[in-house]
Amino acid sequence: MPMPTSACPACSATAPYCSGKNRWIFGGGRTREKKVTVEFAGKRFSDVTKDGRWSIKLPRQKAGGPHQLVITGNNTIELRDIWFGDLWVAAGQSNLELPLRRVAQRYPEVIPNTNLPQIRQFSVPLIYSVDKAHADYQQGSWKTATPENLSEFSAVGFFFAEELWQRYQVPVGILSLSVGGSPAQAWMGETALQKYPYYLAEANLFKDADYLQNTIKKDKAASDAWYNAAQQQDQGMQGNKPWFAQQADTGWKTINIPGRFLQQNIEFTNGVIWLQKEFELSAEQADNANTTLWLGVLVDGDDTYINGVKVGSVGYQYPPRIYPVQPGILKAGKNTVAVRLTSYTGNPGAVEDKIYALDLGGQKIDLSGEWRYKIGMQSGPMPATTTLHYLPGSLFKAKLAPAFDFNIKGVIWYQGESNVQRSKSLHKIPANLIPTTSSAEEYATLFPDLIRDWRKHFNQGDFPFLFVQLPNFLRAQPEPGESEWAELRQAQAQALKLKNTGMVVAIDTGEWNDIHPLNKKDIGHRLALQARKIAYGEKSLVASGPTFKSVKRKGNQLIIQFNNVGKGLQMRGTSPQHIAIAGADKKFVWAEAKVEGNKLVAWSENVKNPVWVRYAWADNPEGANLYNSEGLPARPFEEKVRH
Repeated sequence: MPMPTSACPACSATAPYCSGKNRWIFGGGRTREKKVTVEFAGKRFSDVTKDGRWSIKLPRQKAGGPHQLVITGNNTIELRDIWFGDLWVAAGQSNLELPLRRVAQRYPEVIPNTNLPQIRQFSVPLIYSVDKAHADYQQGSWKTATPENLSEFSAVGFFFAEELWQRYQVPVGILSLSVGGSPAQAWMGETALQKYPYYLAEANLFKDADYLQNTIKKDKAASDAWYNAAQQQDQGMQGNKPWFAQQADTGWKTINIPGRFLQQNIEFTNGVIWLQKEFELSAEQADNANTTLWLGVLVDGDDTYINGVKVGSVGYQYPPRIYPVQPGILKAGKNTVAVRLTSYTGNPGAVEDKIYALDLGGQKIDLSGEWRYKIGMQSGPMPATTTLHYLPGSLFKAKLAPAFDFNIKGVIWYQGESNVQRSKSLHKIPANLIPTTSSAEEYATLFPDLIRDWRKHFNQGDFPFLFVQLPNFLRAQPEPGESEWAELRQAQAQALKLKNTGMVVAIDTGEWNDIHPLNKKDIGHRLALQARKIAYGEKSLVASGPTFKSVKRKGNQLIIQFNNVGKGLQMRGTSPQHIAIAGADKKFVWAEAKVEGNKLVAWSENVKNPVWVRYAWADNPEGANLYNSEGLPARPFEEKVRH
């Protein structure tokens, strides 16, 4: 796998690329010359261009380096610091895209103390195509896992690659393709989408250039109009002294932070609302040069000021607000933090169980509690717009297709949140094409079809495809019930029927109030375990937690057996939790349960003839505590007694 540190200027793309286990190099460049020559390891290779394209295959190489390569065509280019190793494609949503800088507070030692130049990442910028598949990547370059680059590395991708490198000493390349919020259908080709006419019809609309441009123009006008109104009508930005530079007066009311505003009976949904909080500092505290403002997570966008000076801004709800405060902004005595909060999704507020404080290099000034607020302007919700890179096939054509000539070791995939509920198209799709199945029922076939589609286009057999099941999210519920997240997890597990697939269970790594949990190291580790077993041949390795094997009834008890228990089924606590059973009516109740060897026995006085059993069946199965001897969590399931 050749991994240069920079792009090849002889090509319209960045070549050579990581090549994977067959150790070959692809030059997908364009040149006016009819002949291109490559010199490598004392040998010369050549190719004649066809329609401006050429490719050269090198002999199989041992892992390692460094090597250099000289390309001669219209000009001569020399590439150095090339290494051979394994290329992994990393794709999906934001939890795989999430960079190390976003989790630096949890892993403060990683970025400054890591120097692993034989781990490299190629990040493909956000791009989409509604028409033809792209042949090349037009931007991007290989970056080494060293302090100056690590901030932008995929956190999961890095922890995954680091563990493989430490174990095998084989250079690892991560081709980072993920796009936050992307649905699975955006990563599928048109042939695979034929099975899903609803998505194919939506994609086909945008092949009409006029329709595409009109949609872009209409959406931009609607978005601009909303933001312009928010700016022009916001009373807090009128006059010579905006509200961020004023002290709250008698016109301001009180509010509790954190918390959602509607739950506090504040009649504000969309528009602009201003928040203020005063706090006192000593002279010594004000002079602290290592000060950071933490404002949890705000919904939706914010512009934040201290003493009238802007210290940070985020345009949407998900990123944590962690703003460094430059020297000279704070002062001894009274200080004021002011937030101009823009709400466009209808449920504004400050997310609970987050940090709201001024951090003075270890000493924290608590900013939670009573704040003052004043509404700057109110409006309707922002008009819905088309996210073009979420359209069916759009990421497949632009981000994935250029990689099809690479020889890959496998894929790591973390996606599914955007398929929990099917998004309604904003465009005219024939009613008879709209699916009647649930989102989870659809995903149970959609995701395996995606895997088959990728394997077909890469044409490298059943390469390893390793994926992460949805983590725990949202508030834990006191009683058993239905769950769209649990249904989607069950649907994800259907892909395990395909050869060389592996799934990471993540129900103990999430956060109820954050769709982007910080625990990315455990995810990377569990993906590496799957890779070790499936891709690197450690067949006896226990790479997953306990998985359902069978259930039978004995009297009023259900006896559940598991696979993948390692040296034994274990529980964290005094008794098994989050187990529900039901009769034929599927009215689930919490069950009492005990572990007997590698079996789980469950029963309830309220269910005389149990038929169904669920484990960890909830959006957030808080308290689920079945593990194996390797410390890996049991997979959630819903199963029925088979007679």
